[in-house]
Amino acid sequence: MAVLATGSRGDSGDSLSDLALQTAVLARRLLVRSARNPMTVVHAAALPVAFLLTLKVVFGDSITAITGENSLYRSVALVAILATMSGATIGMVGVNAERRDGFLARLWSLPIHRAAGLLARAAAESARLLFTTVLILATGIALGFRFHNGIGGAVLWVMVPVMFGLAFSALVTAAALFWPRGITVEAVQPVIILGATFCTGFVPVDRYPDWVQPMVRNQPMSPAADAMRGLAAGGPVLAPMITTMLWCAAMLGAALLPLIVGYRRASTSR
Repeated sequence: MAVLATGSRGDSGDSLSDLALQTAVLARRLLVRSARNPMTVVHAAALPVAFLLTLKVVFGDSITAITGENSLYRSVALVAILATMSGATIGMVGVNAERRDGFLARLWSLPIHRAAGLLARAAAESARLLFTTVLILATGIALGFRFHNGIGGAVLWVMVPVMFGLAFSALVTAAALFWPRGITVEAVQPVIILGATFCTGFVPVDRYPDWVQPMVRNQPMSPAADAMRGLAAGGPVLAPMITTMLWCAAMLGAALLPLIVGYRRASTSR
């Protein structure tokens, strides 16, 4: 903790260099803690890869027959988005655990920038999301997934689940900080599963029954999956990408103030 105590009392006079250093130290701590947690490794690596392999082996031929295209261009995108959302629940559990054991209160009492804690969580979460996305992409490439829009398309493809997962993580973490007893992994997982089930990451929207198509088309996972498919295999990119960015902005906008207030309350409560 000595490295953290490089600034003043954490007021607005702290320098950006102090904030950057403190954020880096706290982010490294979170990443090391995550790497040593078996459940984090399972959610970030083992389960997504196993799910992608299952989709390819069990449903790959059926999806290809229904859509007339290689199923990997939908399933790899779907699993990447799903993994970033599922992994967000680990961060939600972590922040509540640190509230209960008093770490947030001890951190708040140190002479560090007040924004360092939340910025560190965002940085650590971004690193986890990037790792998970690249791992899933590497698995997809081993199965035959390819990019047909060059390196630019590949970079944007990777950024979509990172951006989406960061926004979703902010939303569920803010909810968990306000309702630590009500917002649990068990409460969030059904939402994730329902979203993945009714999503264009499996098949195009017109393959769903007419009555469910509006929900499939307008839920946030579908435009993200469509944008990623377009970036990899070709097809519409601009419209689904804009829709995805709007959804991410909406989630971040809804989460920002509750996240700041909830984190401060969790850090100062006894």
